[in-house]
Amino acid sequence: MRNVFLKARFTRSARAIVKTLLIAIATVTFYFTSDLALPQSAAAYPFWAQQTYPETPREPTGRIVCANCHLAAKPAEVEVPQSVLPDTVFKAVVKIPYDLSAQQVGADGSKVGLNVGAVLMLPEGFKIAPEDRLSEELKEEVGDTPFQSYSEDKENVVIVGPLPGEQYQEIVFPVLSPNPATDKNIHFGKYSVHLGANRGRGQVYPTGEKSNNTVYNASATGTITKIAKEEDGDGNVKYLVNIQPESGDVVVDMIPLGPELVISEGQAVKTGEALTSNPNVGGFGQADGEIVLQDASRVKWMIAFIALVMLAQVMLVLKKKQVEKVQAAEMNF
Repeated sequence: MRNVFLKARFTRSARAIVKTLLIAIATVTFYFTSDLALPQSAAAYPFWAQQTYPETPREPTGRIVCANCHLAAKPAEVEVPQSVLPDTVFKAVVKIPYDLSAQQVGADGSKVGLNVGAVLMLPEGFKIAPEDRLSEELKEEVGDTPFQSYSEDKENVVIVGPLPGEQYQEIVFPVLSPNPATDKNIHFGKYSVHLGANRGRGQVYPTGEKSNNTVYNASATGTITKIAKEEDGDGNVKYLVNIQPESGDVVVDMIPLGPELVISEGQAVKTGEALTSNPNVGGFGQADGEIVLQDASRVKWMIAFIALVMLAQVMLVLKKKQVEKVQAAEMNF
């Protein structure tokens, strides 16, 4: 019995190791083929959150995982109705503001415009409305925006991007509300909506390496003895900064093309001191909202109650006027 238990435990461990290795290989392969072998223009990649965090893009602390790669904080807004009725289509408007004149460094070091991306976490049961449920006006507002579910079983979590920021500083999500009458897992009440929106490329890749859209720092204390520009076999240009400590071998820091060097040969630097400027002009922002799934019958009863109260107030005023007339007549007698 002990041998069977140990064998089963070993099998589970082996499967877990193989699964982890496959995910790591896929992530590294994607990284090299997308940004090194075939450099793209500046882009935001919300789907990397899908690869690294398949269960949910929101951590228990409330932070959306895009913040792990997009380190700068920028504003983001989400506008949703205060309340909606079951099985109705409404708009969730996401705003990702930034200076349209700003340019950032692409993966190849060139200056390019910013792209945007967003993750919108709707309440359970809410999802992107099918095209046949959209009005002509709403179709025009949505345009050709490509929406994608975070996973097959999470239609309420929607991602978009990368999209050109000049055209998509405001993104309209057409949302279909659920119907508790047909889905017993859905209940009337107040729900939370969470948004994560970025503009521009991140500073860290999901594999942990820095991108060329961030500051590079000295890895040792010493004197800069040489700054060389080098091109590898794939055509990628980089700087090699040689730092000579007071004792020991020369330390070589590699800096990709993109960030501007702020040091020169013969300069003394300390560990952690910036070797480059910060080229990042983008960033990530979060916003939260609330929406009430309202029961239509409750609204009707509320209207009836208000009407009854108003009628009671009118009757009270009329009764008071009648009493005043009677009192005035008695005084005249």
